[in-house]
Amino acid sequence: MSNSWKLDSWKSRTAHQQPQYGDAGELQDVLDALQKMPPLVTSWEVDNLKHQLAEVEQGQAWLLQGGDCAESFDDCQAESIASKLKVLLQMSLVMIFGAKQKIVRVGRIAGQYAKPRSSDTETRDGCALPAYRGDLINRAGFSIDERRADPQLLLRAYGRSALTLNFIRALSEGGFADLHHPENWELQFVSQCDESARYHKLVEAIEDALQFVDTISSVQSRELRRVDFFTSHEALHLDYEQALTRESVRGCGWYNLGTHFPWIGDRTRALDGAHVEYMRGIRNPIGLKVGPSMRPDQLVEIAKLLNPENEPGRLTLIHRFGVTKLADGLPPLVEILRRYDRRAVWICDPMHGNTLATSSGRKTRKFDDILAELRLAFEVHRDCGSRLSGTHLELTGENVTECVGGAGGLTEDDLHTAYQTNCDPRLNYEQAMEIAFAISESLKPHKTKNR
Repeated sequence: MSNSWKLDSWKSRTAHQQPQYGDAGELQDVLDALQKMPPLVTSWEVDNLKHQLAEVEQGQAWLLQGGDCAESFDDCQAESIASKLKVLLQMSLVMIFGAKQKIVRVGRIAGQYAKPRSSDTETRDGCALPAYRGDLINRAGFSIDERRADPQLLLRAYGRSALTLNFIRALSEGGFADLHHPENWELQFVSQCDESARYHKLVEAIEDALQFVDTISSVQSRELRRVDFFTSHEALHLDYEQALTRESVRGCGWYNLGTHFPWIGDRTRALDGAHVEYMRGIRNPIGLKVGPSMRPDQLVEIAKLLNPENEPGRLTLIHRFGVTKLADGLPPLVEILRRYDRRAVWICDPMHGNTLATSSGRKTRKFDDILAELRLAFEVHRDCGSRLSGTHLELTGENVTECVGGAGGLTEDDLHTAYQTNCDPRLNYEQAMEIAFAISESLKPHKTKNR
């Protein structure tokens, strides 16, 4: 790591997508308070995730990253948090059954409170106000007070993140995650839809296998009764991220202890920008969104900067091209990293490149496009002699109607039924499980043995 890096060296660079606060003194008081707060995660947990991502890179595990496009303070409730965990547990169980390998679970949760925006303002009926940038920064209601960047929201975000993490830890370490009792993961609203029925048949097979293992073994594995569950969010608001960055008590460097796995978005990944400068100095595993505007020469330079020691598990590249651009855009990026022998975990975000607007102006995504991009990603990586090692999804445990298509046959006319997102459209339970089964089929050993 370059000696020129300092915790605040990012401030000498251009920082995009940052909120503008009216009272600098109030902001500094809040940041001072945050710096005194206990960390949300530990450096040992962060290092554990990096080790597991190294296994993903080596083809020994698969990365499932998913959750809300942007969390809401109002959703910091037991049922909402548990429902997200239930969906990810069900999806990972399906993938384990198909892939016969470990699944690394990372939620977009406990900190995904800020979102980049394509415009600084939003106009309604001729009135222009600052854009809603997530509950970390302002509020979704359309008034001057609600759209004001409020420093006090940083403290509320920290508190909601801590409460969410505490509940997740209790669930993942306790009996909730026990493979012997997958009935704990049932969602109340789920009926016997096709994907739910397929899942329950799979569960029956797993239960039979577990009964056999328990019968012949005198020791029951603790790993069957708990799960590792890690958190992630886009490290967008740099003052907030700095306030939660601490030097390790082991003397081995600086860690962002507000999350296990921060990532850099497609809008803030400038090589000479503030976000890359901040992220290169922390020891967390780092995600980097890669889209159609990324040139191969830019990618290799950013990879060198973010992972100078070429450490396994350090850098995850999250490609988000859109189904029509993936086949042409991805191969040159894969090839240049191979040419320069740069390590990375490649995962597919099939959501962000496939966003569109309906005739009424409402944002949605076509399930067929999402699934097609994911399947194409497997093919492109295989043809390039590479490996797709995970997926990054925006999904929810709620029974929403935000993405059209899927086995349930949602149409544009159905979107109004339960369109709840304040930002991007998410997969609902049935759509998420359909994705899980598709990934499971692609990961079956007979399909990957010649890679």
